Amino acid sequence: MSVSEIELRSDTFSKPTVAMRQAMCEAEVGDDTVSEDPTVNKLEELCCKLLGKPAAMFCCTGTQSNQTAIWAHCKAGDEILIEQQGHIASYEVGAPAALSGVTVRTLAGNQGMLELDNLVDSLRPSKQFFSPTRLVCLENTTNIGGGKAYPLEQIERVTNWARENGLKNHLDGARLFNACIAKGYSAEEVARHFDTVSICFSKGLGCPMGSILVGDEQTISQARRARRMFGGGLRQAGIVAAAAVYALENNRERLAEDHSNAKRLAEIIADAPGLCVNLSDVETNILFFHLESESITASELESRLGKRGIKLYAIGGSRLRAVTHLDVDRQMIEAAGKIIVEEMRAVTP
Repeated sequence: MSVSEIELRSDTFSKPTVAMRQAMCEAEVGDDTVSEDPTVNKLEELCCKLLGKPAAMFCCTGTQSNQTAIWAHCKAGDEILIEQQGHIASYEVGAPAALSGVTVRTLAGNQGMLELDNLVDSLRPSKQFFSPTRLVCLENTTNIGGGKAYPLEQIERVTNWARENGLKNHLDGARLFNACIAKGYSAEEVARHFDTVSICFSKGLGCPMGSILVGDEQTISQARRARRMFGGGLRQAGIVAAAAVYALENNRERLAEDHSNAKRLAEIIADAPGLCVNLSDVETNILFFHLESESITASELESRLGKRGIKLYAIGGSRLRAVTHLDVDRQMIEAAGKIIVEEMRAVTP
């Protein structure tokens, strides 16, 4: 990527490095549908070790791993609880209802995170009129919530409440390793509070595709049935699993660079006229900022920046999102910040 084109729309736009491509080329392969792909097996074993769970399943996408978990935990007519901005609720095209017959009940939280106050009155009475509540889903880090990472104590409070009320816990940990870097805890410390955890490889870790679901053996066995049912049975998947193995072994610690770059971009644009950014909210690689000027909308600013090679997303009428990743270095951040400031100066009276 040249400095003339700076990709900040999402870390999903990150591309495999030369070393990752080499690992993919050299991968041993077999038929994963019958658990005979040695590289997929290696990846699943590595994830079990990292997250302290006995079983794992490689999936095509984070949506697929989330949805197989829901199918494994719930039956048709059940409901799940999730913060209203959660990915499962808002960006997985109604899959819980379409694939599992499950209702999603959204709860208002804080920056995408749930706390006990959001949950204590949420259980349905055990009467024939209501969908039985079966599962609590958290997202760490939050996406639309602003890239926030849950404190471990908050995770413990929420998941303990769920267990005390007979509910299961699932973590959409698409960017879990970003949260681990930001908060200083391990993936295993987080995962021990959940029955299942999903982690995505195609975001900050830089893989071309792939996700993992970890949990106990019985749940993962059920999830494999769902993966097959949903059209996700894999054959010689070691080619892409090798990228994930490489990423876990080489790309986790470097996520701190993405966090630093997001913070630096926030610092630069904080001085732009007509923009509002809260520096203390920038914990990971996701940066949201708001327009205070009425002279331009978020989509108009997105368009103006795009013409100058800065690609980011407008989220609503006045909110924009920028996401840093391994293909964006500090020089690009400095350049992007300068252009954003220039564009705001050009349109702000």
